[in-house]
Amino acid sequence: MNTDGAPQALTADLALPALLEALLFVADGPQSLPRLASVTGASSAAVQAALLELQEHYATRGLRLQRTRDQVQLTTAPAATPYLELLLGVGGRQRLSQAALETLAIVAYRQPVTRPQVDEIRGVNSDSVFQNLLGKGLVDEVGRADGPGRPVLYGTTPTFLQHFGLNELGEMPDLLTEPVLPEEEDAQMALAAPLEDTLQPEPNSQPGS
Repeated sequence: MNTDGAPQALTADLALPALLEALLFVADGPQSLPRLASVTGASSAAVQAALLELQEHYATRGLRLQRTRDQVQLTTAPAATPYLELLLGVGGRQRLSQAALETLAIVAYRQPVTRPQVDEIRGVNSDSVFQNLLGKGLVDEVGRADGPGRPVLYGTTPTFLQHFGLNELGEMPDLLTEPVLPEEEDAQMALAAPLEDTLQPEPNSQPGS
């Protein structure tokens, strides 16, 4: 610290990637890129470059740099999850119902998206499914749409990325076909198919939940 209490400028002993690593390690949740730039005093471009360096560094290690929109956080590598659960004495993650998987896929590929838009694609009411996904922390409110009533917009969360073993949304598998088909069932299958191999329905799950 300088005499006025401000942090000293970055030096060779504390390069920007190392500083960002320390900040993300102690943070209690995802941090925005503007926030990281403000705290470090670095430019947005410099922060982006440093985060990319960290992401490459962690590619083969036990931690991952996970990014969702303009938010970033440190997480554990998906392959380590079973061992962490054993160490911490917690059960494995719950599997999703087919309805939840369909809804989650639509949100993931169409985000930000409103609940009525999801209902239109699925052809059924998705209220209970959304409550399930919100409760699991896989989706969250990300804003409001323009128009009558300003409906809530939904998007995926860092937990979604962790479940699917992704570092960022750009790593999601490509759609098998364009989701603009006339039949709702075909559209659902097109959206959900790329994710089905990763999360399978919960055993004995109830339809529509």
